[in-house]
Parts: sequence; structure tokens; C-alpha cells
Amino acid sequence: MSTVMQAGSTLTRDALTVLQPGFGGLRPPAWLLRRLDEGLTGVGLFGRNVRDAGQVADLTAELRSVRPEVLVAMDEEGGDVTRLEVRRGSSFPGALALGAVDDTALTRAVYRELGRRLAEVGVTMDWAPCADVNSDPRNPVIGVRSFGADPALAARHTAAAVRGLHEAGVVAVVKHFPGHGDTSVDSHLALPRIDAPLDVLRERELVPFRAAVQAGAKAVMTAHLVVPALDPERPATLSHRVLTGLLRRPQAEGGLGFDGVISTDAIEMQAIADTYGMARGAVLALAAGADALCIGFHGDDELLLSLRDAIVAAVRAGELAEERLADAAARVRALARWTAEQRTGGRGAAAAAQGSASAAPAALAGPADSADSAVGLTAARRALRTTGGAGALPLTAPAYVACFTPVANSAAGEETPWGLGPELARLLPGTTSGSYGPGATGGDAAAIAGERPVVAVVRDLHRHAWMRTALAGLLAARPDTVVVEMGVPQSPPQGAAHLATHGASRVCAAAAAEALTAPR
Repeated sequence: MSTVMQAGSTLTRDALTVLQPGFGGLRPPAWLLRRLDEGLTGVGLFGRNVRDAGQVADLTAELRSVRPEVLVAMDEEGGDVTRLEVRRGSSFPGALALGAVDDTALTRAVYRELGRRLAEVGVTMDWAPCADVNSDPRNPVIGVRSFGADPALAARHTAAAVRGLHEAGVVAVVKHFPGHGDTSVDSHLALPRIDAPLDVLRERELVPFRAAVQAGAKAVMTAHLVVPALDPERPATLSHRVLTGLLRRPQAEGGLGFDGVISTDAIEMQAIADTYGMARGAVLALAAGADALCIGFHGDDELLLSLRDAIVAAVRAGELAEERLADAAARVRALARWTAEQRTGGRGAAAAAQGSASAAPAALAGPADSADSAVGLTAARRALRTTGGAGALPLTAPAYVACFTPVANSAAGEETPWGLGPELARLLPGTTSGSYGPGATGGDAAAIAGERPVVAVVRDLHRHAWMRTALAGLLAARPDTVVVEMGVPQSPPQGAAHLATHGASRVCAAAAAEALTAPR
């Protein structure tokens, strides 16, 4: 027990309320249940907490046995970033694919179905969608997670995603304010800087966030990056100018007029932890105007208590106004009540089941299990773009799939499978795959393929010189190679046929495999 204050006091409860930790394991640890009883109001789930739908439903039901209105959050964007389907790949395409289709009704339907699946297993808060305008093609962490590089397109699809999730009774957490698209640095690893002038920010980065606020967004997540035009000293997460002076400021005064919960991105990310330290970062974020502090993947009881005590100590020392902490806690509790009302008010039959395991298995079902769940595969098919291929397609014999694999996106993680091999093997039995990384020449893949048709799978070809070199070597040896780009299709089409999936989720691979084998 902390020596700062006894658990149960108003100040200590408020400090716990604004924290949202992750934890290890498939069941809530005893320490987490104790802290829920003491005032903790939010919990984050990650891939390490997921085995199957019934298990997740049981986990969230156990959390609610202690605190019925607990906010259970998950980083479930669909596409490349999935937690519910971390071990097999998402049943939904990601934002870039939806932006490529540019049908807001489809986007809304995809997020509604995604929200329904979350609600079925007791998850009430989705750290999605990404409202970032991906204006820098070198971006290592946003990319296909963005609806695109056009602010107006990103705005209308961000708004559609918010509406879809809310229709399922799940809170959409719009991220990463004020925009993480114009950077070539990953804030998981360092502190990015965006040097765009204020007029560009207002006409580009802020446009999707304005649309999200107008669509009724209840939560916005901050970005760990410095934007000198807004605040030359502190990253957005810790900036009063950005959070209170821009995001909260009324629209009539030049702000966005947002009145919901401001959540931080994970404060253990190196952009904050290595620069300010987690405890100092937590206090500064609250003082700046944040309401919920995402602790993220590495949460445990020792860390949770150290942050709680740092917040309490900051209030006692006059570094953080007690009224500011109380306001943040009140906003978090109000949001938790809204999600509880959605669950008990019948917003979706499964949501009302309070996370019962018997209702849950459909939440991790495949893309063709029902008319509603088929929306993911439908969207992936519509997002697919094929160039050339008059003589190279369809493939009719078992193929060799050469998968050129870059370092995994920090947000997606390394455990989520991607690529075309398994889906193509289902349609062309006997198809085999090989994975190639930096140092590959392409000649090895051609030699292994022999006389079989070759399919080269790349991901963000424009960002990886080694990948371009390897692909060039393969195409020199086998000009009949078909190329499938499963990232941002920034490079010119290459190969005997070129397919762009606009993402690497399982349904994107399924759509590509269909296109490769469909009769012309």
C-alpha cells in the first residue's frame, strides 16, 4: 500500500480513475481487481490478453464483477492493427483500403460491425480510428492506418468510423491529435517533430479531427510529437497550448470545441518515457488537459501505484491543481457510465449479454460467417486495384510466393501474420512460400520457384531500398512475376501484373488470392 495516502480517499481515487493500465495474462490479476475496487475505472487489453472470444468475454465479465461500468479499451483498428484477431489477421481491411473505396456508408458499416464484435466480448472503448492525414510517404508508423493523404477524404471517413462505432455502443477514440501523418519518425521509438506552419496544420492535420468532433466524438487520443507552430517546447501530449488552448477551446475562438475525454497515447512510449519519465509525463499530461492516461502494454501494480502516487504528490505540492484532476476523473467516469448505459440499454443483443461467453464466439468469426460479418471481405475486394496482367493471370497452377518482409510496424506488432501464401494455397493447393528480408537478392526466390509461377509480395516498397533491389533482381530473373503490394502503393506498378491491396489484413490477402485465380 502506498505511503502517500490511504486507498479510498477522494484524491487517491481520482488519481486511480485517470489511469488505464494494461496487464499480462488471459485473466485479470488479483492486483488489478483490487485497484478496480479502489477506484480504477479503465483497463486496456492487448494481444497478449486474447486467446479466443469466449476467454475475452470471461475476462471482461470478471472485471465487471468488481466494477460494472469499467471502461475496457482495445487497440482494434482492423487492417494491420488488430488485437481480437492478433493470431490470424483481421477480418476487416484497414483505413487506407476504405479510403481507396471512398464509400462512407461502407466505412460506417465496417466500423459498426467491428464495434459489434468488440461489444460482444465486453470491450467498450476502441482506440480507433486514425484521423492522421498520411502526408509523408516515409511515415513508418501510420501508413495504411490512415484513410489517405487527402484531408477531406480522411475527414469524411473518420466521421463515418466514429458514427459506426458509436452505433455499436463502443467509444471511438480518435487519434493521434493533432496529427501524426507528416513525420518519418515513430513516436514509439523517439520524439517526432512536425514543422508545418499553422495555416497548413489547420487546412490539413486538423480537418479530420474537426469532422470527428462534429460527428459526436467522445474521446480523442493525443500524439507524442512536437509541433513548433503550436508549442515549440513540449510534445502535444504534455502541451496546455495544444490540448486546452486548441482542442478544448471553443470553435468561435479558433479551437475545435471538444468537450469529451482526452486520452494520451501510451505514456511508456519512448517519446515520453525517455524524455520526461513516465511519472513526470503523467503529471504534465494531466496539467495540460488530458483526462485518461494510457499506460499501455507494460502495466503492472508497481507501475500503477507509482503513477498514482506521483499524481497525488503533484497535487499536494501544488504542481497539479486538484480541480484539474477532479475534472479529469469526472470526465472518465461520465464516459464509463455512457458505455454501461449502452450495454444495458440494448444497443446490440450481444452487448446486453454483459460479456457472456455463450454469446461471444461470433466475435472472432471469419469474414463469410454471416451477411454482417461479410462486410470486411466485401470492402477488401472493393479496395483491390489490378494493373496489367493480360497474359499473367489467372494463375492456374501451384505458385511460389516470395514474401519480402520489412520490420513490423510498432503499432501492429510482430505477432500478427500477414502475407498471401496461406490464402493462395487454399485456392491453389501445393503453393508454397518463402520469407525474405534485408540482404535478399531476388535470385534465391527465382531459384527456389523453379518452373512454378512466382508471386512477389511487398509492403511499402517505396520505403525500403533493400526491398526494391531484391524485387528488381527477381524481376530480372523472372519477368513473368506477379507483384502484390500490401502496404501503401506509392511506387509505380511493376511485374507482369500488379495488385495493390491497400493493407495486409487477412481479408486483403483473401481478396488478392481471389483476383489472382479468377478466370478472366
